[in-house]
Amino acid sequence: QLQLVESGGGLVQPGGSLRLSCAASGFTLDDYAIGWFRQAPGKEREGVSCISSSGDSSNYADSVKGRFTISRDNAKNTAYLQMNSLKPEDTAVYYCNAYTDMLGYWGQGTQVTVSS
Repeated sequence: QLQLVESGGGLVQPGGSLRLSCAASGFTLDDYAIGWFRQAPGKEREGVSCISSSGDSSNYADSVKGRFTISRDNAKNTAYLQMNSLKPEDTAVYYCNAYTDMLGYWGQGTQVTVSS
């Protein structure tokens, strides 16, 4: 079965850090770019960051630039999102997406809550 599974979410205080993981099973991530998205209650899903299949290029939304870092370890078939200096407005369900020009897979999401 082809699937992506996110993990690493949770409750963290403002200023704290979390590392999200996105593990693929049933297929290899080598040929897929990876995107991290988030959706807060009552809001549309928005793109947070993406990384190329080789890992040599990445992009970030302005709202997370300088605080979040996307990475991937193709040997482990896993991508990551390191989130530092978290703010309450980062609270959302975070999803990873593995995609090519032809295909795309979504994970089920992991909840991140930033609150004191």
